[in-house]
Amino acid sequence: MINSETQLIALIGHPVIHSKSPQMHNVMFEKLGLNYRYIAFDVKKEQLEQAITGIKALNIRGLNVTIPHKVNVMRYLDEISSEAKEIGAVNTIVNQNGILIGYNTDGEGYVRSLIEETGVKLAGKMVLLLGAGGAARAIGVTLSKHSLKEIVIVNRDIEKAKELQRKLGKNIPSSVITTSQIKYFIDKIDIIINTTSVGMYPNTGESLIKQEWISSNHIISDIVYNPIVTQLILDGHQKGAKIHSGLGMFVYQGVIAFEKWTGITPDPRIMRETVLDLLTIN
Repeated sequence: MINSETQLIALIGHPVIHSKSPQMHNVMFEKLGLNYRYIAFDVKKEQLEQAITGIKALNIRGLNVTIPHKVNVMRYLDEISSEAKEIGAVNTIVNQNGILIGYNTDGEGYVRSLIEETGVKLAGKMVLLLGAGGAARAIGVTLSKHSLKEIVIVNRDIEKAKELQRKLGKNIPSSVITTSQIKYFIDKIDIIINTTSVGMYPNTGESLIKQEWISSNHIISDIVYNPIVTQLILDGHQKGAKIHSGLGMFVYQGVIAFEKWTGITPDPRIMRETVLDLLTIN
């Protein structure tokens, strides 16, 4: 029950109706006995500045920010973490006594889940990064600080891929190839990461990687979590590769945001089970 002492957390984006974040966080607030409540607001682009002003006025404790506001919201914040600046996007905001501080938990959430679920030692590994959008930037920037050998970027928009290459090149070697060149590089790759929407519901039979390119030496990672088993994940499993689904990233970016809002570390297993139940129902 919401009362005058309830700490509010909000999600802003457009659209937000399909988000599983409210249920995931509210279950955890209840389990921990915290007087917090997570709610979602559908905020259009032209309403963003007013929404952020309202966050301060209503003393909302924190925010998650999703598409299409992760970049534009930065101009309305008081402080931005160094990692969020480097990534160029914010997905989490903490209201610290009227000071709005922006963070990006996507990259760290991804890497935490990748290591936990696969046991991979990242140092010296070659990564094939499919995509060059916001998720790719967050994942790429975070991975680039883990002593990888190289990140190879594939993206339909080559200029966007080169922009990401320049960003990552400050930390580690990186290169750009076309989709048609993947098969010539694939044997050198240790980890294949899909950060695009290819394979997402309802286009569940699609993948940028052909099954015959995959071997048991690969780690196959797909940030799409609806469905949990994408075509890429299915192909990787059938070829004996280690697999890593997008549910882990979704849960752990939420874990880190939860820590920033409350100072308490939630149980990722409960959060994962909550989202799995919702996906099964839907």
